[in-house]
Amino acid sequence: MSGLSLGIDIGTSGIRTAVLDESGARISSARVPHAPQDPAAIDANQWWRSVQHCVVAQGKALEEQGRRLRDVTRIGVDGTSGSMVFTDATLAPVTRALMYNSSGFVSEAAHIATQAPAVHIAKGANSGLARALRLQAEAQQQGSGTIHLHHQADFIVAKLRGIGGVSDHNNALKLGYDPETDRYPAWFEAVNIALSSLPNVVASGTPLGPLSADVASALGFAEDVMVHAGTTDSIAAFLAAAPLEAGAAVTSLGTTLAVKILVSKRIDDPEIGLYSHKVGGIWLAGGASNTGGGVLAHVFDPDQIEALSHRIDATMASPLDYYPLTAPGERFPVNDPGIQPRMSPRPSDDTAYLHGLLESIARIEAQCYEAIIERGGDRPTQLFTAGGGAANAAWTQIRSRVMDISIKQPREAEAAVGIAKLIAMNAG
Repeated sequence: MSGLSLGIDIGTSGIRTAVLDESGARISSARVPHAPQDPAAIDANQWWRSVQHCVVAQGKALEEQGRRLRDVTRIGVDGTSGSMVFTDATLAPVTRALMYNSSGFVSEAAHIATQAPAVHIAKGANSGLARALRLQAEAQQQGSGTIHLHHQADFIVAKLRGIGGVSDHNNALKLGYDPETDRYPAWFEAVNIALSSLPNVVASGTPLGPLSADVASALGFAEDVMVHAGTTDSIAAFLAAAPLEAGAAVTSLGTTLAVKILVSKRIDDPEIGLYSHKVGGIWLAGGASNTGGGVLAHVFDPDQIEALSHRIDATMASPLDYYPLTAPGERFPVNDPGIQPRMSPRPSDDTAYLHGLLESIARIEAQCYEAIIERGGDRPTQLFTAGGGAANAAWTQIRSRVMDISIKQPREAEAAVGIAKLIAMNAG
């Protein structure tokens, strides 16, 4: 592998970049926060401005190590899954952008349900297709002409190249694109989504073409830099933490709990919130539960969690049986909007209470992986942890006991590193 690989991660709070050297080791990083925006009127151009600022900061960081942006030979971008915007042919946004956590598209979901199969990833009020239909209607109300749908990563890739209209298997999955048949569903036309506006879809990491000469000149890149198709932020984070081998799994213990495992065959069960992304020649199966660190933060402050965790005997199972949630509703390993939080009875001893919460979340994590195994997926052979919960030693020991597996801490966990690894693997 010749030259440096630059990964750009468009996260919820800001932009992160990472540069890998010819051996695949990270040599430099940079971060720039997003500019404040009205959640109801997000301007996608602000994403692009933040990316430019972060690339400039990355260039300065490289120079401190005797390297330059001109040494970069490939660029990749990951973004939050489901975030999207419509643009015109010049890549100017013609609608506001909708984020991955935008909601309320009930009428669009009802319309999709009249045409979609009984079970499909594009169904539901939070689906990518529902968001796309809402934005399409807003664009038509404004009298926009030719329009193109771009996911967040697609938009930045398009701005880098000066050419739009391309997405990747991972970002397009929740829109409804089938990575196995490599096509959109036949029933899409019946839901009145403008087929001409939908992006062409390629495998994540695919080399697409050179960087725009104007962008190269403005930011200090060489003109022969290759821009690659992107991926989602969660998949990029997985690739940063784990090897690309069947049985490798990553649990993210952030505000919520998310599990992903590389499996040898595709496994989808939208009824329980389980679906697979295509990564290389294998599949990445997983789902996200509403339990996780957000529940703990709702009960204890960080200092309390740290102090109480040191008092827990993690070798002993807690007799308390909870389903820790901050509000009704669960996505995976059961998909039930009516499920109620179960966090009582609460013992008088806070250490025992935290122990019960941690143990219960660990049991839910185990159920997530068991749901995948029951549907023909691989059993985890390597389990890595990302997110803030990875630093809690007692929780790690509890999870290891509950799932009967040694849990590893990854060397890298940042999505910017993961997308850089992906494009390096696809170089040439």
